[in-house]
Amino acid sequence: MTTPPILSVSNLTTSFRVEGLWKPVVRNVSFDIAPKETLAVVGESGSGKSVTALSIMRLTPSGNSRIEGSIKLSGQELLTLPDADMRKIRGNDIAMIFQEPMTSLNPVLTIGFQIAEALILHRNLSRSAAEAETIRLLEKVRIPAAKSRFHEYPHRFSGGMRQRVMIAMALACKPKLLIADEPTTALDVTIQAQILELIKLLQEEEGMSVLFITHDMGVVAEIADRTVVMYNGEAVETGATEDIFARAHHPYTRSLLSAVPKLGSMTGRRRPMRFPVVDRLTGESDVPTETPDTVEASERPVIEVSNLTTRFEIRSGLLGKVQGRVHAVENVSFSVQAGETLALVGESGCGKSTTGRSVMRLIEPLAGSVLLDGVDVLKLNQHDLREQRKRMQMIFQDPFASLNPRMNVGAAIAEPLLINKLATRSEARDKVAELLRRVGLQPDMASRFPHEFSGGQRQRICIARALAVEPRLIVADESVSALDVSVKAQVINLMLELQARMKLAYLFISHDMAVVERVSHRVAVMYLGEIVEIGPREAIFGNPQHPYTKRLLAAVPIADPTRRHEKNPVSNDEIKSPVRAADYIPPIRQYREVSPGHAVMIWGEEWEKPAVQGIAA
Repeated sequence: MTTPPILSVSNLTTSFRVEGLWKPVVRNVSFDIAPKETLAVVGESGSGKSVTALSIMRLTPSGNSRIEGSIKLSGQELLTLPDADMRKIRGNDIAMIFQEPMTSLNPVLTIGFQIAEALILHRNLSRSAAEAETIRLLEKVRIPAAKSRFHEYPHRFSGGMRQRVMIAMALACKPKLLIADEPTTALDVTIQAQILELIKLLQEEEGMSVLFITHDMGVVAEIADRTVVMYNGEAVETGATEDIFARAHHPYTRSLLSAVPKLGSMTGRRRPMRFPVVDRLTGESDVPTETPDTVEASERPVIEVSNLTTRFEIRSGLLGKVQGRVHAVENVSFSVQAGETLALVGESGCGKSTTGRSVMRLIEPLAGSVLLDGVDVLKLNQHDLREQRKRMQMIFQDPFASLNPRMNVGAAIAEPLLINKLATRSEARDKVAELLRRVGLQPDMASRFPHEFSGGQRQRICIARALAVEPRLIVADESVSALDVSVKAQVINLMLELQARMKLAYLFISHDMAVVERVSHRVAVMYLGEIVEIGPREAIFGNPQHPYTKRLLAAVPIADPTRRHEKNPVSNDEIKSPVRAADYIPPIRQYREVSPGHAVMIWGEEWEKPAVQGIAA
């Protein structure tokens, strides 16, 4: 006799009212989740994953949405329940973790109060009993010093710790089903590994089922027993995760899998390599090729950074004395040749983005030099700096925040040409059409506004704008982190093609080690504002020396469900704070050369702890 499912979704169709008409965005989706099973729902943005989850929770807007079909929790039909009964089920029997914990937590209430509130409401505990249970839950999700952090506010926690608080809140009432909607997408690779490990561990202990929504196939391989692939509002393929990875039938599933960067796939290759492009309708794939060798090592580097130091002062008040400093970038040195990509990698807070902004002088460094084609950018006045900035451009992580929503994209791309007097208005129009074609968009799209484009198209527009002034250096700050896996592959292929054609130097800032392996010539690993290891890509990935580099590589999800149990143990250590006392003097660091061009910082006792050794081994 088979065990009845915890959740049974049958012919789910969710529609939204658009201009008086009902538009279905999820159509005839069916799946079951067995007790203690993890089901992953995967697909790109707009495929209907999150709407499916919101429909199960009945959290779609009541006036403008319509849910049809059947959703049964332990045999009980949810779609016909009165609102009062449904409120009891939410949080009690079904709990949900959202992608961005800061939007889910109330910033003016302590995290302890918010978790205790759920316990008082759903489990009728007294205030003192709820507080004791909250501390137990915080300890269960591995929040250090849980008792002392009970009265802290969400902004005092890191992104990974805030997500742990959300998991503690979700587990408060011991739900039968946990819905996790992209819970690791915005997190660093090591924090992501911790959260995935925690969800798996708590699932075993509590015996709950998990509906895991993601667009990351590496995460799916890591956590899911079965997988539902969604495309354009429909479930196009369902099956055991191992079967889908080994024998995907639908062309769209094959296109998703082909776009997943696999750590170790570049072994034996010297140069970056394009991602294969798979047709979603036929499933046919092209053969990816290495990019041509465009690095001109004989020439002077496009950019030479020496002893770059950026610190932020912490004062006791507006005019108070300095209490301490954030040592965001400390004595960083590197160079990038024409046609070369140097990847800057590390966790959030390690100083990657501050390094990129300091190089551009969007942030004023404290010390050091940044030579762009031999000119020290840090010594230029504002007029000369504006002239020099034509030669270096930046692509930011969020393309929507980088574009003026009131300006059509043609005007946005033309703006740097007009401001720098590089073209007349008629010449700028022609140049915009050419740039849009170059990044794979149609010239007639110039009249559209940013909200009329997808995330990947918006990032292409930002690349076109950066190319308008024909720069020598592009600083790409997490430029593909927020994109779906297949869109990410398209944008990276575009960047590699443009680099080969225009001999661009890239400073590629990322925390995604699998992408970095695919696109970079050299890699610099940052920790607490310092470069702990730097060298050719094949040396860093093939022969990592520093324990922190090994920790980053060990945390990368393996996009192969058959190798799920091969991973090293995950450290639950938080990245240390870069805040130092006002009189702190940084130690002079020593580096040793492992092989030509491969240097590693000589580390001290702080890296010899068993937790790190377990990972580094």
